[in-house]
Amino acid sequence: MGGLRGEGYLKGNLMKLFFEFNNIAHGAMRELDRLIRFLPDTQLMNKLVSKCVSHFLEISDAYKVRKYRMKNQSSINPLITVYVPTYNRVNILMDRAIPSVLSQTYQNFELIVVDDGSTDDTKQRIMSLKDRRIRYIKCLRDSYRYPNKSLYHWFAGPVIAANNALEHAAGEWIARIDDDDCWTNDHLRKLLDFALNQKYEFVSSHLYVKDIQGGRVVTAYDDPNDHTGIGATQTWLYRSYLKHLRYNIHCWRKSYFRTNDTDLAERFFKAGVDIGYLEEITAFINPRPDEDFVGSKAYIASEEKYQNFYNNQLK
Repeated sequence: MGGLRGEGYLKGNLMKLFFEFNNIAHGAMRELDRLIRFLPDTQLMNKLVSKCVSHFLEISDAYKVRKYRMKNQSSINPLITVYVPTYNRVNILMDRAIPSVLSQTYQNFELIVVDDGSTDDTKQRIMSLKDRRIRYIKCLRDSYRYPNKSLYHWFAGPVIAANNALEHAAGEWIARIDDDDCWTNDHLRKLLDFALNQKYEFVSSHLYVKDIQGGRVVTAYDDPNDHTGIGATQTWLYRSYLKHLRYNIHCWRKSYFRTNDTDLAERFFKAGVDIGYLEEITAFINPRPDEDFVGSKAYIASEEKYQNFYNNQLK
């Protein structure tokens, strides 16, 4: 009996030591992450940092998938966490993303609105909806993130807010919609059924885009350099244990897959996540008011407008 008690005592102390070390390691990594953010924005430095960060994340992601992967099947009517990062765009948020989520045929969801330090009336407008499924979270812009360049905001802008949402997600499945996106009414239902029936951990689908150049279907196969089989971020649905793979604030330093979602998609693929693709349109996007394009094209075409916007907001 004494030997067993001694063994239990040793195991308990080893476990305590492990958790203490783990906390110290996490703290050290957070501090290192903050220091990396201040490294200069040069071609050589960006190449060096992106390679180091990518190698670290590749090892870390594979470990996390193995550690947190759940072999048991999802429940029949699982809760889905839907999250939307937003920053000073309350009108488009209330006109597009919010109605798209609330009108879903699949209604067992929670909606997390992550306000990334807005100075408009986002909080008041969200709280006025008085829907218990909606949670409002406010992020602070109290620390340096990356150089204040308009295109870098496109690459990495939602990262802090998105990671905050993942930390608070309570659902068995997770979906993201940006404030200017729209879903078909059966978006969640179709993707969930597809994932459950085919036993996928991660699914996505076609996206329909309509801009000044006309309408077109965006698929996972459009980019010959992208072999992930993953569609646009507003079509993602994945198991909640994959939330431990977080968005990368240093993605803007990369030479390819520089956008926060394409960076994460590549990492899901490399980590061995079971990925499926539904060849149907479940989401669509139009240009924001007074713009002709969507995505990075909008930022490039309106670079001066966006640069002035961020210069004024981030004083």
